[in-house]
Amino acid sequence: MPQEPKKRHSRQRQGKRRAAIRLSVTASVKCPNCGKAVVPHTVCKYCGFYKGIEVVHIETKEEREKKRVAKSEQESK
Repeated sequence: MPQEPKKRHSRQRQGKRRAAIRLSVTASVKCPNCGKAVVPHTVCKYCGFYKGIEVVHIETKEEREKKRVAKSEQESK
C-alpha cells in the first residue's frame, strides 16, 4: 500500500521541485544537402535526404502543380 504524506509541502517547496523539471532545447544540426536545421539522426523533412542519400521523395511546389493540372485535365475528358 502506498503511504500518504504526513504533512503538506509549501508552495515554495513545490516550486523549487518543479523548477528542476524544465523543458530543454532540442538539439539541431544543419542538413548537409539543403542547409536547413533538422533533428540529428533523422531524415530531413524539407529535402528527404539522410546522410547524403535520398530516403524520401519530397514533392516540390512545381511537381504538385503539374500533378494537379494533369489530374484536372484527365477528369475533364
